[in-house]
Amino acid sequence: MTTEPPELKRYSGPQRAAALLLALGADNGSTLWEQMSVEEIKELSTIMAQLGSVPAAVVEHLLLQFSTEVSTISSLHGSYETTERLLQDVLAPDRAKQIMEDIRGPSGRTMWDKLSNVSEAVLASYLRGEYPQTVAVIMTKLKSEHAARVMAALPRDFAIDVIQRMLRMEPVQKEIVGEIEETLRNEFMSNLSRSQRRDPHELMAELFNALDRSTEEAMLTALDNRAPDSAERIRALMFTFEDLGNLLPPAIATVVKNADKRMMALALKGAPEAMRTLFLGAMTERAAKMMREDMASMGPVRARECEEAQSQLVRLAKSLADRGEIVLVDPKNDEAMIY
Repeated sequence: MTTEPPELKRYSGPQRAAALLLALGADNGSTLWEQMSVEEIKELSTIMAQLGSVPAAVVEHLLLQFSTEVSTISSLHGSYETTERLLQDVLAPDRAKQIMEDIRGPSGRTMWDKLSNVSEAVLASYLRGEYPQTVAVIMTKLKSEHAARVMAALPRDFAIDVIQRMLRMEPVQKEIVGEIEETLRNEFMSNLSRSQRRDPHELMAELFNALDRSTEEAMLTALDNRAPDSAERIRALMFTFEDLGNLLPPAIATVVKNADKRMMALALKGAPEAMRTLFLGAMTERAAKMMREDMASMGPVRARECEEAQSQLVRLAKSLADRGEIVLVDPKNDEAMIY
């Protein structure tokens, strides 16, 4: 476990929070700022403006402490009630209500009301694994407009089977309907709510991706000593420059097309020859020749500059993926994809 730097004692709790948010910057800290009230933002902004120079050891300790606490968040006791109270304290009432409705699942007085507020694609994906007779009962309980959309999203043969059973259906015993409701509540609705929650390790992986290579390694090494399981999970979720080598050729060509040429030259100058060949191969012969000349004309450059350029290239690729222009294949899973 790392010890606190002596300089840390000079900083109060609000000052530490302000320093942490300043270190996270706009991109990584925006989610935290959005959760604050106007008064909290004003208070922290005032403290931030008066911080002056903060020692690097203090900044590193605050970031490490933050990453450790977020990564081990599962040790906290959370419930719908405590979460709702927290959101009501930091958000506007309407926004807190909307978020809690999303967490609890679709709104509605009955199970069938709730199902009618679930996306037809999501509901159809679940129902295609059920018995056609069960799906037929569920379809008769949904609003006709929503049932039609769900039916259209089901595989054609499966949907026809369900329709035939609906046509022949006799009154269903109340006990059977109750069992179906209970199954939907315990399996589908609970899984739907859990799927909407984000793993805190994913947040930390994004934060670490935005750090320069030396800081990233130093913090992960320190985290290894304090929370090795969390460190391993974060490493598995991080998307690195080396992972770009798993992109399909069209995706690499799109990254090359959108990248700043100097950034690309710096990134490739510090890259293994295999990565250079991969990216240069996505360029025209003339462009590849000019890129090699640009790299050669740079002369010696600091490794940190190359690493920062590589990080920028990763951020560009993730931005392109967010816009749907490319697909990032997750190297830790042969079938999974990150969009």
